[in-house]
Amino acid sequence: MPDDPELAELARVVREGVGRLSWRMRAERDRKGPSPLVLSVLSRLYRAGTQTPKALAEGERVQPQSLTRVLASLEQDGLIARRADPADGRQSLLTITDDGLETLRDYSEQRERWLAKAMLDTLTETERELLRLAAKVMERLADV
Repeated sequence: MPDDPELAELARVVREGVGRLSWRMRAERDRKGPSPLVLSVLSRLYRAGTQTPKALAEGERVQPQSLTRVLASLEQDGLIARRADPADGRQSLLTITDDGLETLRDYSEQRERWLAKAMLDTLTETERELLRLAAKVMERLADV
């Protein structure tokens, strides 16, 4: 925890705000759609590209065994593809498929529609501009 009480308070307020908004956006998800873990795996494969199951588990901060069933289901549904790693035949490489990308895109668009409407209904133009700037700052922080 930082020694500066004002910075510590800012960190707490940002954490709470981001957490509540994240929770609210997840709550807007179609209950019949993919689970949060499925969406997270698809998103990671989209952003980071082809990965081994082990690297994917490390990126998601879960045990590889925890992903076994999820990956099998995603592969069966045609949302990811698995192929042998040419550098190590014991490993497999996972890639998001076009269907997986469409699933991820549909979910993202659903959340973005909800968020855009909420911002339009709730925030002033000045607040929306502040949020635009804050989003860029949060992206920088996420990359630290």
